[in-house]
Amino acid sequence: MSTFEHKTGKPLAWCEIADPGSTDDLLPEAVRALESIGVRCGVSEDADERPVLVLMRAVTPEVSDRLRGLARSGRRRVMAIACGRTLTPPERWTALASGASDLIDWDADATPGHILSRIARWDEVEDLLGSATVREHIVGNSPALLAVLRHVVEIAAFTSAPVLVTGESGTGKELIARLIHAIDRRQTKGEFVLLDCTTIVPELSGSEFFGHERGSYTGAVGQRDGAFALAHRGTLFLDEVGELPLGLQPSLLRVVQEHTYKRVGSNEWRSAEFRLVCATNRDLMADQARNKFRRDLYYRIAACVFHLPPLRQRPEDILPLARHFLRQHFPQDEEVDFDDAVAGCLISREYPGNVRDLKQIVGRLAYRHAGRGKITVGAIPPEDRPQPEAMIVDWKGAAFRHTVQRALALGYGLKDIGRSAEDVAEEIVLGEEGGNLQRAARRLRITDRALQMRRAARRAIGEAS
Repeated sequence: MSTFEHKTGKPLAWCEIADPGSTDDLLPEAVRALESIGVRCGVSEDADERPVLVLMRAVTPEVSDRLRGLARSGRRRVMAIACGRTLTPPERWTALASGASDLIDWDADATPGHILSRIARWDEVEDLLGSATVREHIVGNSPALLAVLRHVVEIAAFTSAPVLVTGESGTGKELIARLIHAIDRRQTKGEFVLLDCTTIVPELSGSEFFGHERGSYTGAVGQRDGAFALAHRGTLFLDEVGELPLGLQPSLLRVVQEHTYKRVGSNEWRSAEFRLVCATNRDLMADQARNKFRRDLYYRIAACVFHLPPLRQRPEDILPLARHFLRQHFPQDEEVDFDDAVAGCLISREYPGNVRDLKQIVGRLAYRHAGRGKITVGAIPPEDRPQPEAMIVDWKGAAFRHTVQRALALGYGLKDIGRSAEDVAEEIVLGEEGGNLQRAARRLRITDRALQMRRAARRAIGEAS
């Protein structure tokens, strides 16, 4: 095994020349240099979880399409490498918009060692994404969620930066905060301390945050540690930080920035080292404009901002989440599942309360289910049942027509459009079914054998290319 070969025994990464007809001497030079560090030229199906390096001279529409295909809706990391000329700023942004995770120029500054360092970082992040720690906290593999999770685990593992998590109610902001604490690599990590800002009484807020000395106010019969002291060496999670009273916010500026504070009734400065994670479902930028949230506090708590997508933007995660919640009700009975009609109802339903809403609905189904086997439509409470006409959806509507029209305008024919539609459908269903080929084949209305043959054919095409 090469020193630079991936621990699985597969190549560290794959590379592909986007302009194979080029006579530029830098292309073969770049290929040789990359192969010396464990990168193999030619992309195959085995590259599904490995990064792909794309060597190119320009960002043409064809190159953009190839980047988009290799990125697989953000599931795979793609590094675009410009050889022979310096790309213009619009070309660089186009490459990123097309799916490239990074873009560099192949010159004296882009040595194989630099590329190796970036791939190694990506590899660590992907390992974390697939770890039991992440799976215990977050369920889902949609592109919208995956993009956020990659950023979350990288910031949690490699920095101590303050984090602000935003999103609608029920999207899992507290779970992200707990995941950040779990991934944190500090050797002497303290506790996870949660303070719900909606419950803070202004008159007692100083004690809640800073603690107090005995006798500092009426009723202070003893010393008390506040949230900052309790979170020393750990993580302090301020939930619904947008609800902090405006008059209290100035007192938090110093401790958030310098991690020093005084107890109420004390003149002694104390220090507390903690990672700060805040969450809100409010638009704090808009609140600043309305003078409801201090700008100087915002920029202290928001070194990194993660916005969690609502469930309507990650429909691929509905069934995996629903099955996760179902296992909580039937931990010893893996035969309990949703039949196709119930699964279809769950996928097509709206969730104004997001993941929390879905969890409650699965709970209501579980409460009404008796015996073993699949949960059927009779287990859906009457108030949760859709109207029959609501389940008749014109899926070939304007959005579908626009996608086909765009493909035709770009010069693609019936075979290309049909094949792409089949590949996308296969990818979506396999993601929703957690890679279970039998369930995926049933939803695709093909046999298990046919699905296996399709995947084998795709591998053969990839290896031939």
